[in-house]
Amino acid sequence: MKFSLTLALCALLTPAAMALSKSVLGEWTTPNGSVVDVYHCGTNVCAKLVGVSQQAASHVDMQNPNPSLRRRSLCGLEIGSGFRLTSTDHAEGGQLYDPESGNTYSGWMTSDGNTLQLRGYVGISFFGRTEKWTRAQADIAPCHA
Repeated sequence: MKFSLTLALCALLTPAAMALSKSVLGEWTTPNGSVVDVYHCGTNVCAKLVGVSQQAASHVDMQNPNPSLRRRSLCGLEIGSGFRLTSTDHAEGGQLYDPESGNTYSGWMTSDGNTLQLRGYVGISFFGRTEKWTRAQADIAPCHA
């Protein structure tokens, strides 16, 4: 009886685990090693830095075009907002803030298993740049705001 209950639970959890692995939601590691949480914020999807890499050029928002914001911590900083989920693995119509340049871009994101592609652009998507993030490992320590 115990074996069949375990088997039934595994059968139920497998589709949920597969859906999560395709979802844009979750924690992602950026190319510089920082960690970003992509999450529901109201009816939209947002992204927030939850772990700042030791290799990051700075741990404060020193490239921000607003001088009064240049001393704020990157830890906890919302870098993505206003995205609409069009499917589990795609969100579009949002804004992406790049703390390394201080620029804000229109954008979209698409997940494929453990890879998240983010496209930031000005005007049309053709004139932009795509960055690939990987799904974060469970042992990454969060930063403290």
